[in-house]
Amino acid sequence: MTTGPGAQPLLKKLYIRTFGCQMNEYDSAKIADVLAESDDLELTDRPDDADVILFNTCSVREKAQERVFHDLGRVRALKAMKPELVIGCLR
Repeated sequence: MTTGPGAQPLLKKLYIRTFGCQMNEYDSAKIADVLAESDDLELTDRPDDADVILFNTCSVREKAQERVFHDLGRVRALKAMKPELVIGCLR
């Protein structure tokens, strides 16, 4: 994505919300590193700024899964405003 002739490409933004154990935190960091390298995605702490939103949750803990479903409902409005927004869930 560029802004005009000769412009530097703009980095797309990645938002990752992690639920569950410390291993999930490690996995989220690794996913962010891989996507930064392969797709030039830059981390953001604001889902409103994101081009890609990922939820990383533990399938063992039911409470974590419930929170993901709640957050998916919140980003639904973002998807309506930005149809190109990619939303994914990892378990």
